[in-house]
Amino acid sequence: MNLRNIGIGICLLTLFVTATWAQRQRDPLTQPEIDKIRDASWEPGQRIPLYVQFARERLVKLEQMRSDPKTKDRAQQTHDLLDDFLLIYDELNDNLDTYIDRRDDIRKPLKLVIEADDEFQAKLRALKDAAGVSLQESNQYQFILTNALDTVDSSVKDHRQLLADQEDAAKHKKLTAHQKGSSSSE
Repeated sequence: MNLRNIGIGICLLTLFVTATWAQRQRDPLTQPEIDKIRDASWEPGQRIPLYVQFARERLVKLEQMRSDPKTKDRAQQTHDLLDDFLLIYDELNDNLDTYIDRRDDIRKPLKLVIEADDEFQAKLRALKDAAGVSLQESNQYQFILTNALDTVDSSVKDHRQLLADQEDAAKHKKLTAHQKGSSSSE
């Protein structure tokens, strides 16, 4: 083997790895959703409800797709929508962490998240317990479904504790209120 062949091999390997990484790192948000997030800036009262909305839309789309008898490749579409939901939900949690680190008052949007958590749990459990799904089909999305359920289940406890911590911090005036979307008026 000469250096030219090794160089070509390295270039091809680099292109393959880059393409594979790009596929796995696809953004679960559409361009209009990305624009809405960007427009919300870092205001928790605007940004957090958007993530809740986008996560909810993925689960609604999943329900619609699964109830449509004309759907093709149902298992793969189920997997992809669950993956999108989980990525959005993880981003929601990352944003909550950022707001907590900044000592922002996020009580109002956090209440919205807690309400949505119950809805998300119910929809994910309904999918897990769905009758009439072949073992072959469910095996294709079982891992991501279990991961999504585990993530939401553990987040429910965390979100409730965050709200309690926020309420306590508000009593001691340790939170930063923002003009837009602030819940300090409660």
